[in-house]
Amino acid sequence: MTTQQTQTQSPDLAFPTGFVWGASTSAYQIEGAVAEDGRGPSIWDAFVASPGRVLNGDNADVAIDHYRRYREDVRVMADLGLSAYRFSVSWPRIQPTGSGAINPAGIDFYQRLTDELLAHGIDPWVTLYHWDLPLALEEAGGWPARDTAKRFADFAAAVHAALSDRVTNFSTVNEPWCAAFLGYASGEHAPGRREPAEAIRAAHHLNLAHGLATQAMRAQSAATRIGGCVNLYAITPHTGSEADLDAARRIDGLQNRFFLDALLKGSYPADVLEDIAPVAGTSFARDGDLEVISTPLDLLMVNYYSRFTVSGAPGGAASAAAAPTDTGSPWVGSEQVSFVNGGRPVTAMGWEIDDAGLLEILTRVAAEYPAIPMVIAENGAAFEDVVTGDESVHDPERVAYIDAHLRICHAAIEAGIPLQGYFAWSLMDNFEWAWGYGKRFGLVYVDYETQRRIPKDSALWYAENIKRGGLRAPAE
Repeated sequence: MTTQQTQTQSPDLAFPTGFVWGASTSAYQIEGAVAEDGRGPSIWDAFVASPGRVLNGDNADVAIDHYRRYREDVRVMADLGLSAYRFSVSWPRIQPTGSGAINPAGIDFYQRLTDELLAHGIDPWVTLYHWDLPLALEEAGGWPARDTAKRFADFAAAVHAALSDRVTNFSTVNEPWCAAFLGYASGEHAPGRREPAEAIRAAHHLNLAHGLATQAMRAQSAATRIGGCVNLYAITPHTGSEADLDAARRIDGLQNRFFLDALLKGSYPADVLEDIAPVAGTSFARDGDLEVISTPLDLLMVNYYSRFTVSGAPGGAASAAAAPTDTGSPWVGSEQVSFVNGGRPVTAMGWEIDDAGLLEILTRVAAEYPAIPMVIAENGAAFEDVVTGDESVHDPERVAYIDAHLRICHAAIEAGIPLQGYFAWSLMDNFEWAWGYGKRFGLVYVDYETQRRIPKDSALWYAENIKRGGLRAPAE
């Protein structure tokens, strides 16, 4: 298809005017420069330094060098025609010890990045926390300590004060489930603790941090749009047995409802509290906490990748490859639940591909919770990408994955669901947490030795559809 054809051909599945076409990244995964310009250490810096925690002993000291190459990367975004870019702010770059004085060089970097984006017509969407807790705060107790939520609100207010004259859209905590349960229950992610009761407290304090930060930013500007960001899964019982049905209830409760109910209803589900009570008790939330957590939001940001098929029977085969540091169960109070393969194709992560699950999730949120605009903040897939002799990266599986999920987005909008945008995960290949550099999610290939950027076929396909304002039917 030629550029001229792309420019003149109208889409068969047109998205509404103003629909946000974006891509996402996170600070620790791309920036590098971990000890430069006053940045302090984070829990991930300590985690990667511990032998055996990360595949091949990889670290993010350099990552993809975005801290130095951000102007080049913004040009890549502009070439793709992105209307928005979602990035996170490194807390230890702003407050090296997690509290106290603001590091001017840290704030300056994000101001320069924001200005560069705006100069290229790209709307900056700021995520305040994507898992890089300052190490000093972890040493003081981490997310299981209530004070960390208060420190986060101070940090959020400082970043908001510096950027809200140019940034409209802020989100608070990215995927609190992962930060709490992979960080403090299974030990798969930083800080690598295996303390199930503390994981529940961490989850609550991450929710509380969201609410306190929302209130702090609202006090500074009513013009800011603030969102909460949760990773949601469609959940299917393996069979119709009572044990499997209960397993689905349990996993849905801890993965989805524990966070959605708190943010949007101001309560924790009674059945989930009963599930976790033998481990964590029921006193982790104080009076008034849930009112803070449920401070009204402007939008809900949804991260969606896959469906879980679960069983209450012991010994089910795992549907996803275990991460290198998967040392315990993240499913506090439901450790007996097993995850089974539902028979669908899988990505390089071992995650089942199920675009229909996205419609299920969006429909459920719209039906069961107070009305709220939504944005897909992350959606994408890892595959085995190879650079060909002509400096191309052909990734038809990723094209098919994104195409299918965008079609679901269109169907959701047609059904009346207030979905306002889509951010592909991720803009570029990067440091993939415990998998190091072993998994590639990017629309843009990164040669980690040379830092060369090569747009994959999926990036070029995405650019065509952004320019077109929608998709063609049937699928290309």
